Amino acid sequence: MSILITGATGLVGQALTKKLQSQGESIHYLTTSANKIEDHKNYKGFLWNPNKFEIDTKCFEGVTCILHLAGASIAERWTDEYKTKIIESRINTAQLLFDTLNETENNVEHFVSASAIGAYPSSKTINYSESFETYNPSFLGEVVEVWEAAADKFKELEIKVSKIRIGVVLAKDGGALEKLLQPIKIYVGAPLGDGKQWQSWIHIEDLAAVFTFVVLNQLEGVYNAVAPFPVTNEAMTKEAASILKKPLFLPNVPAFMLKIILGEMAAIVLESQKVSSKKIEQQGFDFRFKKLDVALQDLLA
Repeated sequence: MSILITGATGLVGQALTKKLQSQGESIHYLTTSANKIEDHKNYKGFLWNPNKFEIDTKCFEGVTCILHLAGASIAERWTDEYKTKIIESRINTAQLLFDTLNETENNVEHFVSASAIGAYPSSKTINYSESFETYNPSFLGEVVEVWEAAADKFKELEIKVSKIRIGVVLAKDGGALEKLLQPIKIYVGAPLGDGKQWQSWIHIEDLAAVFTFVVLNQLEGVYNAVAPFPVTNEAMTKEAASILKKPLFLPNVPAFMLKIILGEMAAIVLESQKVSSKKIEQQGFDFRFKKLDVALQDLLA
């Protein structure tokens, strides 16, 4: 049997593909680019165009699980037009998969959707678990709410649904860590805002392992994909600077300045979510990178 992945060529998708293949799983993936199509024994690409609601239905042959990672990046300026793109890229892709499965004979039993800890309201005091029911009132919360609703629709097809709320992903190439390191490397690094906002992070290898664990154990429901020990923005900045042996001598970047530079998107770095990993750990998952210094040493060595 095979696993179908959307967004397989992205940062998370590549790590997840590698992890699943190491477990002996065969991968099908969907791409909008014909030049990204490969056809190997355990790795096959198929074309789709969510904007035109077109998909190669052969992608479902032998597939029992779908991992849905596709969606426009939130790390671009949030104009009204781009905000619409962020939401529609999540709704339309899921809807295309749903409609096609509803109309095509298939063996899909499990739908696993990426989500985000932006689901939780910004707070410096609450320790959030998956049982917290109120979505973040900001745009990030709006995105997650429609994203997860699109995933839940697959229950109508009697398919198990899982939603993985991803924290700040730390990886060698790309992602949040790269943006954090850029100013530190040129001696202009500093905590953002008051620096006290919580950042619930996860090493890219552990993130891939969480998805794989959910798939192989056929877990249903919402799971936070965050390391057991979140840190503040200030602590993360200082730890990264220490490992790089770069000084931090500038004052914190004021929140108002970030809002001027980034607009509404400043919420990505100013909102605070202290998120618990206990639920996935209670299922038997063991994080390899539990603490930030170990994760950064691994990534920056």
